[in-house]
Amino acid sequence: MEAASEFDKEVVVLDRPNPLTGNKIEGNIVEEGYFSFIGQFEIPYVYGLTVGELALLLNNEGMLEDSAKCNLHVIKMDGWKREFTFEDTGLNWVPTSPHIPHKDSPAFYVMSGIVGELRDVISIGVGYTLPFQTFAYEDVNGIILSNRLNQLNLPGLLFMPISYKPYYAFGKGDHISGVEVFITDLHKAELMKTQLYVLQELKTMYPDYNIFEETNQRHLNAFDKAMGTNKVREIFSKRFKVSDVNEYLDKDIESFKKMSVQYYLYE
Repeated sequence: MEAASEFDKEVVVLDRPNPLTGNKIEGNIVEEGYFSFIGQFEIPYVYGLTVGELALLLNNEGMLEDSAKCNLHVIKMDGWKREFTFEDTGLNWVPTSPHIPHKDSPAFYVMSGIVGELRDVISIGVGYTLPFQTFAYEDVNGIILSNRLNQLNLPGLLFMPISYKPYYAFGKGDHISGVEVFITDLHKAELMKTQLYVLQELKTMYPDYNIFEETNQRHLNAFDKAMGTNKVREIFSKRFKVSDVNEYLDKDIESFKKMSVQYYLYE
């Protein structure tokens, strides 16, 4: 879009479904100093738009480089509704990468991908057959951890104990253990916060283990960029309580929705 603006070319977007539905918005807006390949614009981690709607927002809100604006034309989908999960579309899922193998993978990616940036201290299933669907490291009691997480009654989620030996990435060749996550209701689940609830319960179980102190600065920086701020980690790491960061994570949701709703192409 930026290049098209520079060379006066039209951009045509053939719109596609958002596999997380068009209603789910989670996370704070990316802050100055934390823009990256993961979060390039002033939008939340989960933004509740199709690619066509997102293109319209970026184009019209001056979010492209140097506030560029291109000649944009979005071809709408036929029959898509905002509440649709990918399963509701009746379409076949085509893997977008080896680690996004099925229709639920995008939701699991949101659920564990930020903690996954601490890649030398925890497994999120990448390197095994369940990418983004687990939280595990050596000597974790998965039975106790799953029981603690299930007792939180997190909407739309179920946790089961698991142990496995990764083929590559963190824990390669070692027996590690923890929990596997199951999504029972995508509409109700707070995906982004799930990884923080896991860290909260792990800290209670193993108070002497601070996951942020076990990694290096490069991975901490990657965590912060994925989160779009360093404030969440700084606040959370004081007590490892999700309740301490709820307000910060949710502070931009309503204002972003109010701004983005004008670009909705579907009911």
